[in-house]
Amino acid sequence: MANFRFRAQLPVIYSPLFLDHDTGAWHPENPGRLQAIVAALQAVSWADRLVWHLPTAVDDGVDQAIARCHSPAYRHQLEQLAAGGGGQLDGDTLVSPASYQVARLAVRAWLDGVDWVRRTGEPAFVLARPPGHHALSDRGMGFCLLGNAAIAAAYALSQPEINRVAILDWDVHHGNGTQALVEANPAIAYCSLHQFPAYPGSGRQQDTGPYQNVLNLPLPPGSDARVYNQAFEQAVLPFLSHFAPDLLIVSAGYDANGADPLADMALEPQDFGNFTRYCLGLTRRLVFGLEGGYDYSALSQSVLATLAACLGV
Repeated sequence: MANFRFRAQLPVIYSPLFLDHDTGAWHPENPGRLQAIVAALQAVSWADRLVWHLPTAVDDGVDQAIARCHSPAYRHQLEQLAAGGGGQLDGDTLVSPASYQVARLAVRAWLDGVDWVRRTGEPAFVLARPPGHHALSDRGMGFCLLGNAAIAAAYALSQPEINRVAILDWDVHHGNGTQALVEANPAIAYCSLHQFPAYPGSGRQQDTGPYQNVLNLPLPPGSDARVYNQAFEQAVLPFLSHFAPDLLIVSAGYDANGADPLADMALEPQDFGNFTRYCLGLTRRLVFGLEGGYDYSALSQSVLATLAACLGV
């Protein structure tokens, strides 16, 4: 089989229902993020090489997957808060009337991404919200409601041919929720590159997990492509290669861009294309799922760079 970056098409799993998680226009994690990305993807010269897929129907299997990572009390809290008209889980994390159903649909999209990669051995991009890598078992935080990446990893391991799953988190913030949800499972490896110090204050280098299955790479504010590339080549790639996952899930946050209003890093959109090529050098069995990124232009161009690297354009 030819390397995926030279293949003709790439699936993008997306639903306009993801816009119904209404955080308000003032909130950084708002529907405009996805609208900007969709517009950019539809306008690019290679738009005909993207195949858009709606998520499959949310069913009991989705709730079973969520239940592997989140407590019954928290799921009930989310459902009731949404049903009651919405509210706040904390000062940054909002729930609107549609948010619980949209969060379940986002999980479905990430699971569909896993299923696509299982069937084809080719990458998929999940263009969904709300994001998930800060969500803990019993509470949401940091704009996140359900732990999409962790849920997808646990779901993948429930499939007979998947024995080891790795999660690479290049969002500018440490995925404290993802790490907490997966680190007790030696069949899952978690690797995060993140600004430190920064929200949520976790992700120290010495925090390696109970099975040495966690690699945290805290990077100083102002880090640019040179710093990130060195981290990939000297730490990320050896860690992931040694773990040898059957599936690699990327928590694809784009808030390490220099233009992003919520962080202090110095990446450019094209740098995420390079990160993607690093991943493709390890495996084509890749699920990319959107996390952060709050400058519309930098976010859109970074997603384009990721997809272009997969397609070899």
